[in-house]
Amino acid sequence: MHRSIRPLIALLGALALPVQASWYLDNESSRISFISTKAGSISEVHRFLTLHGKIDNGGKAHISVELESVSTGVPLRDQRLREQFFEIGKYPEAEVSAQLDLRPITDLAPGAQLELGLPLKVKLRDQEHEYRAELLATRLDDRRFQVVTLAPLVLQVEDFGLTAALDGLRKLAGLPGISLSVPVGAVLIFTAR
Repeated sequence: MHRSIRPLIALLGALALPVQASWYLDNESSRISFISTKAGSISEVHRFLTLHGKIDNGGKAHISVELESVSTGVPLRDQRLREQFFEIGKYPEAEVSAQLDLRPITDLAPGAQLELGLPLKVKLRDQEHEYRAELLATRLDDRRFQVVTLAPLVLQVEDFGLTAALDGLRKLAGLPGISLSVPVGAVLIFTAR
């Protein structure tokens, strides 16, 4: 009897691990993308290539976006975004933070999904703003789950003090206008450790 209890305790401990463990962002499988609209009607999708993130066992989520990793498909535009818009020398990262209740996500069976509506904070160039995010969490397997935006998060350039920087980019590119609203989408995969 004594010997049969030990394996049961070990099994229960293993099952509880994903709830108690910290969850780390899988940079290779995750992405944050954004849409820019120029000249009133030309929209393009861009992304960031390097992300770091973690959700601690209390549900506090933090994601860092390396602004140097911006990728638009046009090297000169990438350089201008890094140097003149984001000013990566002073502000190398953007940050996203939120508080999650992990239990409903970790209780999902593999393949099951859960819609989440929660506030999150975005910090860019020392300016921080809160947004309401509509997300979909999917349990991939016992060690991984995915979170995607159900609707884009629409950031306003002026909220982060970037209106003048955007106007400078517009002049450099010789464009009549660039939209001040920037829709942002995400596909984030977290792995338990």
